[in-house]
Amino acid sequence: MVTVKNYHVRQGNNGDNYISLELEGDVSFVQSQNTGRFYASTKRCFMYAAMDESTAAALVGTQMPGTIERVDCDSYEYTVPETGEVKTLS
Repeated sequence: MVTVKNYHVRQGNNGDNYISLELEGDVSFVQSQNTGRFYASTKRCFMYAAMDESTAAALVGTQMPGTIERVDCDSYEYTVPETGEVKTLS
């Protein structure tokens, strides 16, 4: 299951505001590569939402079927607007 934990009003490059949902997946148990001990962890992500703020607020706490997964993609460059630093992301 995926839970809507929160929503955020963000500002795009063009100055327009948009809604971003904060999603969190189920708890999973992960083994530490350093110590070998297990710990509980969740995956979370942020997702664009085409809705108004009141609808997003009403969704907080809602659970939906699904999972959050990391998917491999081709590397790409991102320029940090504040500093001009170019980072390679993958």
